[in-house]
Amino acid sequence: MLTCSSVSPCLMVFVQVYKLPSERIYATYFGGDEKSGLPADNEARDLWLKFLPPSRVLPFDCKDNFWEMGDTGPCGPCTEIHFDRIGNRDAASFVNNDDPTVIEIWNLVFIQFNREADGSLKPLPAKHVDTGMGFERLTSILQNKMSNYDTDVFLPIFDAIQKATGARPYSGKVGADDVDNVDMAYRVVADHIRTLSFAIADGSCPGNEGREYVLRRILRRAVRYGTEVLKAQQGFFSRDQCIIYTLLYVESSLVKVVVEVMGDVFPELKLRETHIRDIIADEETCFGRTLLHEAFVLWDTYGFPLDLTQLMAEERGLVVDVDGFNVAMDAARERSRNAQSKNASGAIAMDADATAALHKKGVAATNDTFKFTWSQDHESEIKAIYTGTEFLESAAAGNEVGIILESTSFYAEQGGQIYDTGSLESPSGSFQVCNVQIYGGFILHIGSFSGQAHKFSVGDKVICKVRLFSAWPSTTVDYNRRTLIAPNHTCTHMLNFALKEVLGDHIDQKGSIVLPEKLRFDFSHGKPVKTEELRKIESIVNEQIKSELDVFSKEAKLSDAKSIKSLRAVFGEVYPDPVRIVSIGQKVEDLLANPENEEWSSYSAELCGGTHISNTREAKAFALMSEEGIAKGIRRVTAVTTYRAFEATDLASSLEQKVNEASQTDESLLEEKVTSLNATVERAQIPTVVKTDLKAKLSVLQDRVIKAKKKIAAENIQKAVKAASEMAEAAASGGKAYCILQIGVGLDTAAVREAVVKVMEQKGMAVLVFSKDEAAKKVLVCAGVPEKGDKCKQLNVKDWLNAALKPLGGKGGGGKGGLAQGQATDISKVDEAMDVAASFAALKLN
Repeated sequence: MLTCSSVSPCLMVFVQVYKLPSERIYATYFGGDEKSGLPADNEARDLWLKFLPPSRVLPFDCKDNFWEMGDTGPCGPCTEIHFDRIGNRDAASFVNNDDPTVIEIWNLVFIQFNREADGSLKPLPAKHVDTGMGFERLTSILQNKMSNYDTDVFLPIFDAIQKATGARPYSGKVGADDVDNVDMAYRVVADHIRTLSFAIADGSCPGNEGREYVLRRILRRAVRYGTEVLKAQQGFFSRDQCIIYTLLYVESSLVKVVVEVMGDVFPELKLRETHIRDIIADEETCFGRTLLHEAFVLWDTYGFPLDLTQLMAEERGLVVDVDGFNVAMDAARERSRNAQSKNASGAIAMDADATAALHKKGVAATNDTFKFTWSQDHESEIKAIYTGTEFLESAAAGNEVGIILESTSFYAEQGGQIYDTGSLESPSGSFQVCNVQIYGGFILHIGSFSGQAHKFSVGDKVICKVRLFSAWPSTTVDYNRRTLIAPNHTCTHMLNFALKEVLGDHIDQKGSIVLPEKLRFDFSHGKPVKTEELRKIESIVNEQIKSELDVFSKEAKLSDAKSIKSLRAVFGEVYPDPVRIVSIGQKVEDLLANPENEEWSSYSAELCGGTHISNTREAKAFALMSEEGIAKGIRRVTAVTTYRAFEATDLASSLEQKVNEASQTDESLLEEKVTSLNATVERAQIPTVVKTDLKAKLSVLQDRVIKAKKKIAAENIQKAVKAASEMAEAAASGGKAYCILQIGVGLDTAAVREAVVKVMEQKGMAVLVFSKDEAAKKVLVCAGVPEKGDKCKQLNVKDWLNAALKPLGGKGGGGKGGLAQGQATDISKVDEAMDVAASFAALKLN
């Protein structure tokens, strides 16, 4: 078995760090399995026996001590640490027996096999140990709670749920005792809001497929329990009503408290708090519209899980027709199988049978060379009309169809560039083209008629009018949309060139998309691109724009094109022959005439069938907006050009000025300003390199805030200790065994506690300190009574504290070492509270 060098450190953490009694600790190990031919993990057993007696080192079979992630994949034996909550007994029989009083708190898995498809185990060439500790379980042990949900990890969230919903307070009931299911609902909502917050902070988002659908189910289950069981108000949001009230969104509620509880350890929660709230609010609002639909419609249309529908029906004394659901499911699957006539976006698509039918009809592939001619209408002839399942001789208003022309000036989506939109015009009607795709050389113009009386037939003559969808008059030729797409496409080529220049020749294009509003480029690179590298990449593209380089294009034989040494092509892409070459800054003829020329490497040259600008100056400006990893060894950048790039850089300049101004802010106001700027910069649509620079500057300011806080804290301690010591000296000289005072250090708990401790240590006196915060309208009260000696024996620290807090409307908490503290909100009665405290102490000690 794999050597278990982690055994000793694991045990020492619990015994020496967390001070758990070693006599309550049990260890388990893999005891072997004859069926699989696996021997017992005696190595792990012998290591445990160095620290624990044999009666607390227990063997178990595959069910409990052999870890597998599924039917296939990495696996191996494991050893575990279990803890007996009760103690003073032999708890061996409770280990791995689902007894809540003996729980597993640490697991070490020795990953050394791979479970093959036939069930056999194959040794792994590289072995390792996976280890994990139960954070919440350990918390429950340290806080002496029988349930994770009774710890301070969950209680603040429960309080927020109670405030948001108005439900009765959480009481910890389970099973049959939880008659109204309210406590279960508390646990469901708390668990799920934490899961959602972390997942969204890490970049996930609820959706319709895979992991994203799991998140959507989690959110909807939480919302369902909140609205149905806890009776929360259903969330809603509209443009006309600037009101947002949702169970998981409200400012004082769940996301906020999750951030407060976990944000210090997981800073990404703080950074993306607004984003998390927005995503959850949108999802909840959308889900609210689905709760009253029938079972299959809920599942098929809205993704509402059948099990939740059954649960809701059961609570109302109803039964879901599962057989009917399954029939509807089978019908849906059949529709899905027959939906080959639709592509991924839901538009009409053509399969091989359809293109073959066109060939049999004698229809030639569409001539689309006119797509490179801008700002001209193009006359053509209708060769076929397709519904997605059959070809028609004519089509009228009412249905979406795809029209195949003899030739076209529309650009069909390909090579990462999005399709053109516009219209086909004829005396018999106007056909609005909303999508253009290419199938086997046939270009399909997908859309519908704009009027009820319009009709097209095969053989009709039409005018192709490429324009900005339906927002422009059909009588006007307008290429505004393509004018936005073209600079993005050309800048994609320049970006590809710049990436290779800065990062190296290993850069290969792995995908791209060119839209009117942005461009996106995926490429091979094994690590994140550094900020300075991104800065250089962005600079290279902008320099090419400023250089006003002409953009050339020309068709050539594929073999001739590939002979150009500096040419870039997408690996694995199938190119036509002849192929179109697009070159920036150098004529294609020159590249073809001297393909081995090393000087050509300073120019961008690619195989591309897309539409481009004629000169780089038309792109105006370029800004990299993001860089991220999307798969192992694959990075993705997004960028904008023209006016969007100007908007991004203008906003960046404005924010930079605000950050610079913040550096001149007084320390007392700096924290609030830095917090606000951090949030603003995080969500701002500005160039990524500038965002990184601004975050670095804000980090420096944050360090100033921390240093200022430390300085104030040190001053507060000094001030509090000095005042308390002086008061204690005066009280002692007057023969008193206690002193009571007020110190002006706000809600600085550390300073107040230090003052109390110092008086107790130095004078052996009981001491009670008040400190007000006028802005927060709260008062902090801390009491201390020495535990040694008889001087203050009759004075109970908690009773004294509660007596002092009573006039203030507050309640005290527990403490250790003779200390107790609490807070209250009626700061106007501090003098009265001090008198009450004095009378209470005098009564007990005199």
